[in-house]
Amino acid sequence: MRYFLSSLAVAALLAAPVPVAAQNPFEPVIYINNAAITRYEVGQRQRFMQILGAPGTTEAEAQQALIDDRLRNHAARQLGIVPTDEGLQNGLEEFASRAGLSAAEFTAALESAGVEPQAYRDFVSAGLVWRSVIRERVVPRIKVSDAEVDQELRRVVETPILSRVLISELVIPAPPGQEQQAMTLARRIAGANLSSSEFESAARQYSAAESAGAGGRLAWVDIDNLPPSLRPVITALQPGQTSQPLTVQGAVVLFHLRDSQGTLRPGATEQVIDYATLRLPSASDAAALAARTRSCGDLYVQAGSQAAPQVQRQTAPQGAIPALIAQRLATLDRDETGVVDYGNGADLVMLCSRQPALVADMADDVATTALPDDGVEAALPDADALPTRQAVRDEIFNRKANAAAEAYLAELRAEALIRRP
Repeated sequence: MRYFLSSLAVAALLAAPVPVAAQNPFEPVIYINNAAITRYEVGQRQRFMQILGAPGTTEAEAQQALIDDRLRNHAARQLGIVPTDEGLQNGLEEFASRAGLSAAEFTAALESAGVEPQAYRDFVSAGLVWRSVIRERVVPRIKVSDAEVDQELRRVVETPILSRVLISELVIPAPPGQEQQAMTLARRIAGANLSSSEFESAARQYSAAESAGAGGRLAWVDIDNLPPSLRPVITALQPGQTSQPLTVQGAVVLFHLRDSQGTLRPGATEQVIDYATLRLPSASDAAALAARTRSCGDLYVQAGSQAAPQVQRQTAPQGAIPALIAQRLATLDRDETGVVDYGNGADLVMLCSRQPALVADMADDVATTALPDDGVEAALPDADALPTRQAVRDEIFNRKANAAAEAYLAELRAEALIRRP
């Protein structure tokens, strides 16, 4: 699991007392493939994760994080992968930079909060070698096809741009020393897949917000009026879904999306059609050829050497296609055929592909930032702009890589010998 540090979390936890374990801190609590994880390591990792913005981290979660890191290191050793001193230092600096600190400053802040530098180094080292494992073992097997890119772009184009949302909130108090209990409750609620009415009941019972009496219900709110950090959380939800717990100072917050409103981007409903036609003497001839044709490429083969040159394949906007042919194409899926009967002849019509005109017109250099009237590029990206094909390809690739990495880690867990004394 990757955690992102916030300076707020550091500030909130630096002053918190460090718990003192009653048991022997160096007593092994877990053996994984005959290597020990000590109680001290668990406490250090738990504290570290709490500082990184997960104040409700439990001992069991810290144990699982250490187990996973041991497995990552084991996989790296099997491939002969070890972190270099330079690589580790760069990793420490990069991670600390997320909080606007140098590695030395970040290490000092951790020590003030009771976390030894070695816990930080172990965490970063495991992440570094695991990335190398994934690059060597997983990445070469991942392929992203043009069809997958087209499908994702089509989904983006056809998804309305959200303008307003109807949400409910549930704010669970988390005073010092009770962060873990608050997070446990929030996770239980989030994981219960509550309906809107069930979420309202939970808000009335547990929420400390002013909206608790109304079941946490808030009025319609414009997306642009939401805090920037909250927008991606809300826009990722479908109506009826509840967010994962969000930690803020002194509380854990859940949001439930009841409804949303949006508009299609201009041109989203316009389509470009790739299709083939072949004029034949009769509708029965066209139907016979259609019955044995499996794809647009196969049409040339099934038509025979004499008729194949007469096949007309073209790509055109939906509005530019002759009406009778367009009506027939509207009923077809990819590689399906239809017949347009003219009485004294017939057209075999085959749909090769259909995609939004916005996708068909895209090039890899489509701008993702807005240009104001003065022609100077805006400093902020246009949130409604379409991503480039390369950006979509990278997103799909990363999604596949993350899924493959999780699957490989699960495989390592299944094969490992894990026991507790």
